[in-house]
Amino acid sequence: MELKVSDARVLQRSRVFKLAWLVLVSTALISLAACGGNEAANDPPPVTRLEATSVTVSANPLVAQYSVSASGPAMVSVQFGPTASYGFQTSAQAIPEGGGTVNVLVAGMKQNTLYHMQAVLTTDSGQIVDQDQTFQTGAIPPNMMPPMQITVPPGQQPTPGIQLISSTGEALAINPAGDIIWFYQTNTDDANLVKLLPDGHMLMWFELPPPHNWGLREVDLAGNVVRELDLDELEQKLQSAGYNMQLVSIDHDMLLMPNGHLVFIVSNTRVFTDLPGFPGQTTVQGNAIIDVDQENNVSWVWDAFDHLDVNRHPMNFPDWTHANSLFYVPDDGSLLLSLRHQHWVLKIDYGSGRGAGDIVWKLGNEGDFTLLDSTSPADWFYAQHDANIVSTNLTGDIRLALFDDGDYRVLDYNGDVCNMSGPPMCYSTIPFFDVNENDRTARREWSYQIAYSYWGGSNQLLSNSNVFYAESAPADLGTHVGRITEVTQTANPVTVWQLVFTNTTVYRAKHLGSLYPGVQW
Repeated sequence: MELKVSDARVLQRSRVFKLAWLVLVSTALISLAACGGNEAANDPPPVTRLEATSVTVSANPLVAQYSVSASGPAMVSVQFGPTASYGFQTSAQAIPEGGGTVNVLVAGMKQNTLYHMQAVLTTDSGQIVDQDQTFQTGAIPPNMMPPMQITVPPGQQPTPGIQLISSTGEALAINPAGDIIWFYQTNTDDANLVKLLPDGHMLMWFELPPPHNWGLREVDLAGNVVRELDLDELEQKLQSAGYNMQLVSIDHDMLLMPNGHLVFIVSNTRVFTDLPGFPGQTTVQGNAIIDVDQENNVSWVWDAFDHLDVNRHPMNFPDWTHANSLFYVPDDGSLLLSLRHQHWVLKIDYGSGRGAGDIVWKLGNEGDFTLLDSTSPADWFYAQHDANIVSTNLTGDIRLALFDDGDYRVLDYNGDVCNMSGPPMCYSTIPFFDVNENDRTARREWSYQIAYSYWGGSNQLLSNSNVFYAESAPADLGTHVGRITEVTQTANPVTVWQLVFTNTTVYRAKHLGSLYPGVQW
C-alpha cells in the first residue's frame, strides 16, 4: 500500500513520541531509584536487640559473671540484691557498634546467699531489661573470716558505702553491718595493700613466701590477674635502663597514673663508711620512687640518697627514710611522699614523669614550714602514714590529712621525746593541717587525739565531712588488734561507726561509695 506524505509524518511523530515516552519513563525510574537510595541512607540504624544472657560463678565465690550478648551498641549494667527489688548496681560496660558480648562481674554480695540480678541495656532508643536471674554465692574460706565486732552507737547513722580494708595479708571489703562482700587471697602470697582503680580493677602490693619477693598486681573483681610486676623483673628492667640500684623490696604504696604508668615506692640500700657516730661500714636502707610504663619498662626514677642528708636520722637508723605513702598532684604533676623515719612529707618535682626530681618542700619538724598557733614541736606529726590532700584545690593553700602515729614525738625545744612504754607516753592523733605552700606556713586546723598506735594507720575525709580512720596497733586494745572508726569532725568528735578486729591488724582502710567507681550504694 502506498503511504501518503501526511501518513508518513504521523508515523514519524508516533515513533518520536514513543521514544520520548521511553526516555521519560527511564528517567522517572532512575529518579525513583535514587530517591529510594536516599531514603535508605537516611533510615535509622537497626534497633539493638538483647540476644543472650547467662550468669555463672567466677573464680571468687562472692562474684558472679553476668554475660550479655546484644546485636548492636549499648551500655550494660547489672542491678542486684537479695530480692527482685534489687537495690545495688554495677558500673556500666560498653557493647560496641557492631554488637557483641560483655562480661559484667557482679560483686558486693554476702556469702552463702541467694541473689537476684538483672542486666539493663541502655541504647539510643531506650532501655532493654533482661529477665530476672538468680545467683547463689559460695562460702568464704575460713581463714578469710577474721573475728570482728561492729558498733553503731544509738542515734548514729554510718555513711553509706563500703570499707576497703588492707589487713595483714588480706584484702577485704566490708559493708556497714560487718559482712564481708569481697575478698582477695591466694595460697601463695599475701596482699598488704589494695586500691580500687578507676576502671574497677584492684591494684595491690603483695608479698610472696620466703625467700621474700615483693611485687605489684592488678586484678579484676574475680581475682584474675590483669598485670603484674615482681622484684626480679623490676631489677632486670632497671639494669636495662642503666640504673645500678640495690633493691630490697617493692613496698608500701603505689599509684596508677592517668597515662597508664605505675608509680611506686621501693626500698634500696647504699653502703657508707665512717658516718658520724657509725664507724666502719654501714649499710643504710632508704627509698626510691620508680615509674614504669605499661610494659613495665622504667620511665623515671627518684632516689632519696641523691636528695637528702643521710646524716639526718631522727629514728630507727640505719632504716633511714621508711617511705609509706604516695599522693599524685595533677595540678602541677608533683608527688607527695611520706617519710616515716624522717617525720617529713616531701613534695617532689615529678613533672608527671618528666620532672627533675628536686624536693619542692619538706613539711614537718625541722622542715621548710613554720607551724602557726603552736608553742611546741609536739604539734607537728611524727612517724606518720597516709599523707593525702583533702581540699578541693591541690596546690597553694591546701588541706593535708595524715595519720600521726607519734613515735619519737619531740615534746619540747630541748629535744625531749616521748616514751613508747612509760611516761611521758607517746600518743597518736588524727589531724588535718592547713598548709600554705606560698608563705611556707602550716597549722593544725582540726585534730583528734587517740590511743597510741605505733605503726600503720590511715586518715580520710568523707564527703559529709566525717572522718574515717584506721589504727593498726591501738595500745588500749593490746597486740594484733586493728580498729577502724568513723567520727564527726567536731571539737568533741562523736563515734558514728566502729569496727574492731580481735585477731587481725589493719595497715590501711578506705571508705568507698561501692566496689564500682562512681556508683553509690
